[in-house]
Order: sequence, then C-alpha cells, then structure tokens
Amino acid sequence: MTNCSFLPPIMQEERRRLKNAIIIQSFIRGYRDRKQQHAIQRSAFDRCASASQSGGTFSIASGPNLTLLVRQLLFFYKQNEDSKRLIWMYQNLIKHSSLFVQQLDGSERLTCLFQIKRLMSLCCRLLQNCNDDSLNVALPMRMLEVFSSENTYLPVLQDASYVVSIIEQILHYMIQNGYYRSLYLLINSKLPSSIEYSDLSRVPIANILLENVLKPLHFTYNSCPEGARQQVFSAFTEEFLAAPFTDQIFHFIIPALADAHTVFPYEPFLSALLLLESRRSGTSSRTSSRAPWLFFFVLTVGEQYLGTLSEEGLLVYLRVLQTFLSQLPVSPASTSCQDSASDSEDEGEEADKQPSAPEDGRLSVPYITEECLKKLDTKQQTNTLLNLVWRDSASEEALTLMASIGHTLMVQHRMVVPKVRLLYSLAFNARFLRHLWFLISSMTTRMITGSVVPLLQVISRGSPMSLEDSSRIIPLFYLFSSLFSHSLISIHDNEFFGDPIEVVGQRQSSMMPFTLEELIMLSRCLRDACLGIIKLAYPETKPEVREEYITAFQSIGVTTNSEMQQCIQMEQKRWIQLFKVTQLYVPASRHVWRFRRMGRIGPLQSSLDVGLESPPLSVSEERQLAILTELPFVVPFEERVKIFQRLIYADKQEVQGDGPFLDGINVTIRRNYIYEDAYDKLSPENEPDLKKRIRVHLLNAHGLDEAGIDGGGIFREFLNELLKSGFNPNQGFFKTTNEGLLYPSPAAQMLVGDSFARHYYFLGRMLGKALYENMLVELPFAGFFLSKLLGTSADVDIHHLASLDPEVYKNLLFLKSYEGDVEELGLNFTVVNNDLGEAQVVELKFGGKDIPVTSANRIAYIHLVADYRLNRQIRQHCLAFRQGLANVVNLEWLRMFDQQEIQVLISGAQVPISLEDLKSFTNYSGGYSADHPVIKVFWRVVEGFTDEEKRKLLKFVTSCSRPPLLGFKELYPAFCIHNGGSDLERLPTASTCMNLLKLPEFYDETLLRSKLLYAIECAAGFELS
Repeated sequence: MTNCSFLPPIMQEERRRLKNAIIIQSFIRGYRDRKQQHAIQRSAFDRCASASQSGGTFSIASGPNLTLLVRQLLFFYKQNEDSKRLIWMYQNLIKHSSLFVQQLDGSERLTCLFQIKRLMSLCCRLLQNCNDDSLNVALPMRMLEVFSSENTYLPVLQDASYVVSIIEQILHYMIQNGYYRSLYLLINSKLPSSIEYSDLSRVPIANILLENVLKPLHFTYNSCPEGARQQVFSAFTEEFLAAPFTDQIFHFIIPALADAHTVFPYEPFLSALLLLESRRSGTSSRTSSRAPWLFFFVLTVGEQYLGTLSEEGLLVYLRVLQTFLSQLPVSPASTSCQDSASDSEDEGEEADKQPSAPEDGRLSVPYITEECLKKLDTKQQTNTLLNLVWRDSASEEALTLMASIGHTLMVQHRMVVPKVRLLYSLAFNARFLRHLWFLISSMTTRMITGSVVPLLQVISRGSPMSLEDSSRIIPLFYLFSSLFSHSLISIHDNEFFGDPIEVVGQRQSSMMPFTLEELIMLSRCLRDACLGIIKLAYPETKPEVREEYITAFQSIGVTTNSEMQQCIQMEQKRWIQLFKVTQLYVPASRHVWRFRRMGRIGPLQSSLDVGLESPPLSVSEERQLAILTELPFVVPFEERVKIFQRLIYADKQEVQGDGPFLDGINVTIRRNYIYEDAYDKLSPENEPDLKKRIRVHLLNAHGLDEAGIDGGGIFREFLNELLKSGFNPNQGFFKTTNEGLLYPSPAAQMLVGDSFARHYYFLGRMLGKALYENMLVELPFAGFFLSKLLGTSADVDIHHLASLDPEVYKNLLFLKSYEGDVEELGLNFTVVNNDLGEAQVVELKFGGKDIPVTSANRIAYIHLVADYRLNRQIRQHCLAFRQGLANVVNLEWLRMFDQQEIQVLISGAQVPISLEDLKSFTNYSGGYSADHPVIKVFWRVVEGFTDEEKRKLLKFVTSCSRPPLLGFKELYPAFCIHNGGSDLERLPTASTCMNLLKLPEFYDETLLRSKLLYAIECAAGFELS
C-alpha cells in the first residue's frame, strides 16, 4: 500500500495533474531543443557546403569532412525540407567515394558503415516519391549502384571477405527499408506501359533498373549465408511479385528474368519461396490473393530453368506447384472443361470462351489464373513432371505431390483427364499407375491400440481417420481412380486379359498396368473402399468438434466454431468426391468376376419413393440410396429389378390410381398401319402423358372391328407389334450391326426430312411405355446405343466402335500401332458416308480435307473418327430417343443397371423356359385342376416341345416369348388354363389380357399336340375362334 492511498481524492488528483504537466513540459522542451539543434546543425551544414563550393577553408575532398557532413545531415534530415541537401550530399559522396570508404578502415569504421546504411535507406525512401516530377532520380539510383558495388570497396579496403561483410550488411539494411518496394514504384513510374523486353537496349534506364533488381539476388546467392539469402528473396517476393502485375512487370521484368542471359537464381528462389509460404500457411486462407501472380512468375521463369534443376530442386518445384495450385482461385474458363452432360455439337464454342487479356493495362485475376493453367499444361512442363515420377526410382514424396497436383486440378479447378496433357499422359503410363496403386496399398496408420493398419482397410471399414491420414490418401486414391478409369477406355480387350495384340503382323506392347489376378484383387479393394466411403460420407451421428480436431484446425488457421463445422463438412464432401471417382468404368464384356451379395448391405428396405412432404431419409436409407444410385453392381440384379418395379408401381399408383376402368387413353388402330396410326394418335401433342392406361381398339385389314375388349392384352399385343414395326430396319429408323443388333440409322433424316427427331422421340416413348408396363419386347439393341441412353452424356468412347463397325475399328488399331510413315497412307481428317448409295465427304475438323494424318496427330484422328461414327453422326437421333424414353421412365431408375442388364430388362433373359416353375404358378379354372387327365396330357405334350415351341406357346398366352425376369411367380395375372368345352373341332384359344389359355377337353395326346401346335403357329390374334 502506497502513501498516496491515504491522501484525500482532491490531493491525488492534484498530484496526477502535476505529474502529467511535468511530462508534457518535458516533451515540449525536448522537441524545442531538438528543433533548435536541427536548425543549428542545418546552418552549420549549409556553411560548410557553401565554403566548399566557394573555395573556402572547408574542403569536401576529405574523408573526415565527408563523415562530418553526413553526420550533420542524418541528424536534422527531413524529407520535405532537406531533399536538395541530400541530393548535393549524394553528388559529393559519389565523386569522393574512395575518400569516404577509407573511413571504413579506421577508428570510425562503425560510424561510417552506419552512415552508408542510413544514406542507402534514404535513397529508397526518396525513390518511393518518384512520381514527383521535380525529383531527379538519377543521383539516388547512382548512389545505390556505387555504394552496393564491390568495385567501390575492394580498391580501398583490399580485404575481400571484409568487403563481402560490408555489402551484406548494407543490402540487409536496404532490404529492410523497402528497397524492392522503391524499385517496384520506380519501374512503374519511369518506364512506359508499352515497354517490352526487346526494348531493353533502346531504354537505358530499363537496363539500370533490371540490374538493380538482380544485384541483391545474385550477391546473396553467391556470397551470403542461408538466412541473408532468405531475407532478400522474401523481400523480392513480397514487395515485387505478390501484387497484381502492371504492364511493366508483366511485359518487361518477368520476360527479362526468364531470359537465360539474365541468370536468375531460380532454384534458391524456389526454396526461399517455399519456406516463405510455409510460414504464412498458418494464417492464410484456402485461396490467396497473391497466389496467381506468384504462380505465374514461377511457371514463366521456370520454362527457362526447369532443365537445370537438381533432383532436390525438382522436388521443391513440385512442392511449390502443389502449394500455389491449391491456393489458385477457380478460373471461369475451367468450368467449360467439366465432363458435362451437354450433347451439343458446338462443344468447341465453349472451349473458345477463355478470359481475354485486358485492354486497360490492368491484369485481372481470371486472366492470370487461366494463363497459369495454360503454362502448367505445356509440353515442357508435362515432360519435366513426368520424368520425375515415371522412373522406377520415383520417390514416395514425388508420387504424393503429383497426386495432390492432379487431385487439385480435377476437384478444385474442374479439369478432366482428356483435356489436361499431364493427366492424359499419366493415365496411359502403366508403370506410373502401378507405382501409384502400390503406394496407396502400402500406406498405413497407427491405431490407438498401437497396431499398424493399412489405410485402405480403415476406409473399407468406414472408420473415421485423422485429417492427416485423409489428406495423405485421398489425393492419391482420387488420382489413381480417375486415371485408371480413363486408361481403360483405350485398352483393347486382349490387353485387358493380358494377351498380346497383333494388328496386321505388328505386335503391340500392353498398356494394361495389372495382370488379371491383380485386377480382380484391385477391384475388390475398390468395391470395399467405396462401401466404406459411403459410411464416411453419411455418418451415423452428427460430427462433433473434438479437442484433437480443434488443435488440428488451429494449426491451419481455423479458429471459430463455424469455420470448424465448415471444415468438417468439407471433409465429408471430399469423401463424397472420392466416392464418385472410385467407381471404375469397366465394359460389361470384361466382367470376369462376380460379386457376391454382401452381408453388410442386406436387402434394401427403403421403398425410395420419397416425396416432398415425406420425412427425411434416415442415415441407413441415405447409404442404401447412395449404393443403389452410385454403386449398383454390389446389389444383386434381382434385388434391383424388384426396386425398379416398386418404383414403377408407386409412380403408376400416383398417375393411374384407382380411377374408373374407362379413364385413360382410348385409340383405334388399323392393324395394317399400326406404326402410322400410333405415331399420329399417341404423339406428344395428342397424348402428352403416356403413363396413363391405354386401351386399343384394333381394326383388321378389311376395316372391321376385331373381336375382344381390351383389358390390357390387346394393348400389349399392339405395343409389341408397334415396337417390332418401328424398330424394323426396313422402316428406316434403325440399322443392325454385323451381329444383328439395333442402333439408330444415320440416314433417317434423308428418309423423313427434318421430322426424323420426332420419330425417335416417339419410339423412345413407346419403349419407355413397355418398360413402364413391365412388358418384355424382343428387341436386341447394340451395347453402345444402350450406353448412350444410360450415361449422363450421350457420348460413348472409342472401344464401343468394335460393336458398331469392326472393320473401321480394326483399321484404326492398325493406324495406332503403324511404325512406318503415316503420311504415306494418304489419310486426311475426313470420313466418307455412303448412306442410301450417296457418297458424302465430311470433315472431322475445320479444314480437315487439307490436314494430312501424321504420326504426331494420328491419335487425334483416331478419336475423331470414332467420335464421329459413334456420337456426332447419330447425336440428334439418340438425344431425341433418350428424351422420349425419359418422358415415361425416369432415367435415374434405369441407371441402376448396366447396358447388358438393361437389355435383359427390355427383352428378358435368354434362358430356357422352366416348366417346373411354370407348373408351380399355374392356376386352373372351368373344372380343370392339376390332377385332371387333360391337364396331365397337356403337360406331357409341352414337355416334348422344343424350346422354340415352348416360347411360341408362352407368347400365344402372354404375348411374350420370354419368361418374366424374376420367374413365373411375378406373372400377373398368373398363367391360367381354362376348360374350353368338349368340342374337339375347336382350337385352343387365348385371352392374353388375362394370360388365359382356353383348352378344350383333348384327352388324346396326339390330338392335343396337333391342335395346340396349329394354334400357336398361326398366331391369329383375337380373331381366331
């Protein structure tokens, strides 16, 4: 307790006032005295300067006198009053530099060194006002040049190491006091905005400024320790490169530093830059405003020095790329690189919509960002990076960094493999893919129990992992899945199965990274990983911000709880993105393994008919839905058929409901003109909703009504005949491959004109109606056509060409592996169509007839030919057909199936009819039973039928020759045999609407066989009695 505490408040307040008054008076006296001393020293300086100029007693040509004047000047200097005095002093110091430098070798060495450093810092401050037209910048620039040069000190001091120490200290002080900031302002002020590097010899000041930029970099690189070097490079980066580029920086300084004659210390710069960014990482955001400018500089200057980097330098370069690429903002142009579902033929137009260079002298972030991505995609950059990771001795760090770069390009910048040279090259390098997969497989983590577990196993379990572990494996896993799935597009079936490929006597090396046994194991790993990722993407409990997460987040600059929640959500999003890409595309013909029904999934319980007013899905239902939509092949085909039928049933109940029987669509169709009448009466204009019930009234060839009331059977017969007619190649809308499989005819437009798309839309609706009504139709479609219907994009890849035109596919394989002079083949970028006997030459690209196919562009030619045959030529046909199909059946439901499964869904399975199954689910009426003698004779006769005759019987009764997908238990109404009376002259008849066979009482097996065969062979429809 102080004595003041016992004083009354009034006295305490008085003491405080007195104390404050003393402080104020002291400050004012000090200020007044300093101002007085400044004036005295300024007058003394002026007298000495005048005396030296007038030839008086004071001589400026003296080391001690120079030191005295500098001491006086530094004491009173104020820039707004003493700039001219400083310029005069610079004049004399430059003139008598050796006299002044001599003071560094005497008792005043420390004072002289301090004075030089202060004078150089004043130079920097003076140059920062370079916009002042009255300022002569020549002397300050000359001062910087003279007193930062070894040539000024060595003749006087003789000791080289001492000179290096002096210059290091001077540069250090200059850098600390805004040296590079001064040069930045000076360049932008004194150089014209139109200057380019080629103007260097014509603009003297440009050369001087460039030398001043490089001098500290060269000196510290050659003569200074790591710490001093780091400081210079950091200042150069922060004050010169981190700000938006001006025209002078972009068109002059950067090209100058990228010139080999400049000898820019690129490798140490990269190391310093990486260290600088690592120090900033704790406070910087995910994207940095400085990243585009620094990244552009690294890439541009690197074009000259990449070939000179050491092994360690290349790794540092990879680290720098990975650092800045992740901080680079998303370029607007990169969104056009997405693998979108666009089916437009004008794909090239979007690609041309690049950010243009600004015209107002200011460089925009989108422009620089796009330039960075272009430079990263050059051949030189690609080759440098590939050489680092392709070799057998490629380090784990190099592979990890490369994976991170690829992951960032695809996820953050939305680039796709075919449009990025680096990714495309990696995708077709088997050695790299093997290295990458084995690295992924070898990555481990230590569990709480102390055991070491592979990260793939942790993912497969769906167990949460640390941020560090997920950051290690996700980029690698993502890149491998993307590249390997893309590489499968161009791998021939023989390569896939490990067989050598021979094309016209030539033997190709395999591009397949794995043997068949390895591929089976790899696919199982990917399958299990996908199921585990679903658990991670859809966690059972809401994530909590635990203590270890808080520590981890704070280490990367995340401090608030909302930011932490956003990071956790971002982590879940990363798992979802990884899940999307790990589903490898494998052509159906290559399914050499079969996936067992997995116990962890179980039967899918959810009906999946979630409406807008329904409660939200549970976590279990979300996972099941994710599996069903994204990973359907792990769910048995029969289960997916049941789900599909359940979805159709729910939709049908909503549309058709329990309304009156006569509600719906009623049409009258002439049997001889089924397609024409249906195309007219069931057009979108007349009947916009084909999900409704359709009742058909048929007229025979004579225009008379056919017998029967449509309870569903007549419609099924009508739809079956309509689809047969519409897809008949003689109709002109579809053609067949060599294997008899259907696909759209490119010549359809020549037959019906511009309305051809309406016909495909109509046929798509009709096929959709057949699927909607669970009706099987025997239409064998080409696999590539079904793939076009199922994909998010209507385009398919080159390997489908083998099913469309084996001859063209074989020729393209020959061209791909041809070792001779490709130009001698006389090919150009055109194809010839011979539709309806009329030859037409089509250019594959603009000016294609004048572009010869060479060894350099043959891969592009091969892909363009395949793309034309598979996609461009029938793009409008397929798009219209798909739109018509989607008008009736949700395409997302169909995407639960692959192309072969869709064919089964449309036409049924090519399996023998099981009579035991049919018997088990057959009903009897009209006095018949399973033990009735006629029924026993009937089954004995049918057992003696050939498989073809059994199919005809089934079609006679049900209008379809193939059994239901899930067996006859799914046939509704059930197969039924009704007593057709005792008249033995009658033939068996059928009511297909009821799946009913009316069988007279034929007790004689021979008679029953002949009558039944006659009836099913005639197939006379409802007019048969």
